[in-house]
Amino acid sequence: MKAFFIERYGKSGGRIGELPDPVVGTNDVLVQIKATSVNLLDSKIRTGEFKQILPYKFPLILGNDLAGVVVRVGPGVRQFKAGDEVYARPPQNRIGTFAEFISVNQKSLALKPRNVSMEQAASLPLVALTAWQVLVECAHLKKGQKVLIHAGSGGVGSIAIQLAKHLGAFVATTTSTSNVEWVKALGADIVIDYKKQNFETVLDGYDVVLNSLNADTLKKSLQCLKPGGQLISISGPPTPEFGEAQGLSWAVKPILRLLSLGIRRASRKTGVKYSFVFMRSDGAQLSEITALVESGAIKPIIDKVYPFASTADALTYLEQGRSKGKVVITVA
Repeated sequence: MKAFFIERYGKSGGRIGELPDPVVGTNDVLVQIKATSVNLLDSKIRTGEFKQILPYKFPLILGNDLAGVVVRVGPGVRQFKAGDEVYARPPQNRIGTFAEFISVNQKSLALKPRNVSMEQAASLPLVALTAWQVLVECAHLKKGQKVLIHAGSGGVGSIAIQLAKHLGAFVATTTSTSNVEWVKALGADIVIDYKKQNFETVLDGYDVVLNSLNADTLKKSLQCLKPGGQLISISGPPTPEFGEAQGLSWAVKPILRLLSLGIRRASRKTGVKYSFVFMRSDGAQLSEITALVESGAIKPIIDKVYPFASTADALTYLEQGRSKGKVVITVA
């Protein structure tokens, strides 16, 4: 099959070539990929940023989102059959959606929403699951609570705003001048133009902050939260609890403790809980998201669509940080 893969870590690189077809295990589903999408996670994996946490082998096919059609299933699969239209974020140890085919454990798959295209479906899994696991699973966001979602025009932010509004929350977000009206249209109640305002001097009394930006933004976000609030970051630093959950080696855990020491101390001083969320694949949660997409509560947001031959260009465009919503690649 054709695939876009890397043979070593680096800031750039990767090529399209022929690799063996995927092996289909007992509980696996072989999917012909129709569309995939690009995430910052792909760039970070390519540079080796997560090599201590995710020790991949080369050649490594990149890609963490897929929408496609089931070709065949393993003998233990009962939920899916050949011909089903599905979408997924594959497990982190079995990524590889920049390819014509992928073998995915059935627990990671869900039926594609019927009211969207393959490209739209492919834009959703990673960012929608991230928003769900932060706002629903971790924060337990409730109607009437106040949430600050940083980078509202990004892939995660644009979906998180919609999900938070569906849950009945009051939503603030940060973005650049050119995107202010755009994120308001997504449902944001307050929009902070970071080129003109300092969010930490404008916002206060918030219950939850979803951070996807740098350490400076993370620390300033503490000023927006009320005592008992939750500061949840998807961009780090990872916590010792994360290391335990991932089953990381004894050598890595002290590093995580040191990396997150500053923000954990600062959070305790302000009476705030700090958490790090590294999203995971979950077909059951994705089925919940399917229902929200089909009801119109969540709408996929696509910035650009590239052909498979231009996968490297799609990665480069995403890394520029100017996309509104997701960057999608058509495969088949």
